[in-house]
Amino acid sequence: MRIGLDAQLASGTATGIGEYVRGLAAALRAQGVDVVELSAPGLDPWRFDRRVLWDQVLLPLAARRARVDVLHCAAGTMPLVCGLPVLVTVHDVAWLRVQQHARPYARTYFGAFSLARYRRAARIVVDSAFSRDELLALAAVEPARVEVVHPGVARDVMDVVRRRDDAAPFVLAVGTVEPRKNLEVLVRALVHLPALRVVSVGPPTAYRERCSALAAELGVAARLDIRGYVPRAELLALYAGALAAAMPSTYEGFGYGAAQALCAGVPLVAADASSLPEVVGADAPLVDPHDAEAWAAALDVIARDPVAADARAAATRGAACERFGWDAAARRLAALYAATERSSLGGVP
Repeated sequence: MRIGLDAQLASGTATGIGEYVRGLAAALRAQGVDVVELSAPGLDPWRFDRRVLWDQVLLPLAARRARVDVLHCAAGTMPLVCGLPVLVTVHDVAWLRVQQHARPYARTYFGAFSLARYRRAARIVVDSAFSRDELLALAAVEPARVEVVHPGVARDVMDVVRRRDDAAPFVLAVGTVEPRKNLEVLVRALVHLPALRVVSVGPPTAYRERCSALAAELGVAARLDIRGYVPRAELLALYAGALAAAMPSTYEGFGYGAAQALCAGVPLVAADASSLPEVVGADAPLVDPHDAEAWAAALDVIARDPVAADARAAATRGAACERFGWDAAARRLAALYAATERSSLGGVP
């Protein structure tokens, strides 16, 4: 059995989906699965027209040329016409829930159009039970075809050696700088945390200007560092040096930043919203995503005794690494590929 894996979003500036694809491809090969990563590196995956061209024309062509048995559409979109059994990963349904600020054509394509395609997928994988519930609430798909498989965290994150920067303590926020990631609540919290900085890393959107303007208005602009996308080595160094990590998102299908922080041994504060309670469990405090004073209080607890906070994070780190290891996810997906192929051949699902 040969698996075609849509790896287009692992090209260039890879965000959470790119991280998912890279980790999954390596873990599947370690399990002995024959995986072909399908991509067109010269095609900008962040331009809408190029993305549609890839999804609807070039991806199915590449899959057929590679003679794959199952196509894994790992980026939440899938072709209208394919001719192969498709397993699709639906990371979230944010385009239908919280992306009202986006352009209408993007909302339609990544929202309603994609939702209709899922009905034709042989199998659907979601990152969390929260995302499964969201998908089933919106799409007319059989629950038996939807499986929860938590993504894994990369080994280099699990291997981070903590060297906390006590001279210039900072809170790290990882993720695309967009409204649902809710960076502004951390900006407001800075008013109550005069000794701390916030360092944000991730591709920016127009929301970056909103957060910068708010920081200037509140007099904390000098302590807000929005770096945009950073190289891998810099990201790992930030996890090593951060006082704490924060994930104040109002909507997450999984929350890579939270899982990465837990696996890196960084004290974490996360929002009590969407999938984050499921991902974080009892390993970190959960805070109302809209309550800036509560965020300040939770981060202040860490700042007052960073040694104790690091010790608490270290105590749960091993379990987090086991929970978010790629091996278990790859084994589960390999079994789903086999079931998908059997179904396409008329065998027992």
